[in-house]
Amino acid sequence: MTTYADIPKPIRSGLVIVDPERGTPQRIIVLQFNPDTLERSVAPQAAGGEGGGGGGGSGGDRNEALRLKGPAQETWKFTAEIDATDQLDVAAPDGIHPQMAVLEMLVQPTTAQLRAASKLSKKGTIEISPIEMPLTLFTWGSKRVMPVRLTELSVNESAFDVNLNPIRASLSIGMKILTVSDLPAGHRGAELYLAHLAQKEQLARRARAGSLAQLGLGGGI
Repeated sequence: MTTYADIPKPIRSGLVIVDPERGTPQRIIVLQFNPDTLERSVAPQAAGGEGGGGGGGSGGDRNEALRLKGPAQETWKFTAEIDATDQLDVAAPDGIHPQMAVLEMLVQPTTAQLRAASKLSKKGTIEISPIEMPLTLFTWGSKRVMPVRLTELSVNESAFDVNLNPIRASLSIGMKILTVSDLPAGHRGAELYLAHLAQKEQLARRARAGSLAQLGLGGGI
């Protein structure tokens, strides 16, 4: 007889903040619920560019019709749900403020970084380098671990406690997968992207191949 203890616990999706120099996790963010849906967009980096249709297209564009400049640009979108009422055994004096703040800090520099930049500006530094954020990995099971940059974070708070702390919210999160075209050579994130791509290649080889007969082309092409 199957008992509840025999049922495997589902793996959670989440984000891992990594020190790009040492490769050690600085923070692990486990999503409370796995999103119901994932919206993915994959756009190839065509060498000839877009809009190179017939009627006046250059010979150079035709020569590059099957060439790629680099890895495809991939974006992900999903909705993360946070609900304090689903964790009544966990004290939540601040509601879900802490959980939302952790996600929001993925797109915000710290006060220390902003103060340091302000000091450089006051000293007359002409060019101040943009603030570098930690390396962020998005995980969706063992077959999808990839470096990302958050491009969108939209919050819809839908319930509050008596102190107006939010206790339920939906966060629409958009991410861009960082590839070797986005990161410096030798960067740890670039190596992690290559590992992610290699795993995708292995999965593609496992797919069963079709036949010309299935396409109505039994006589060949």
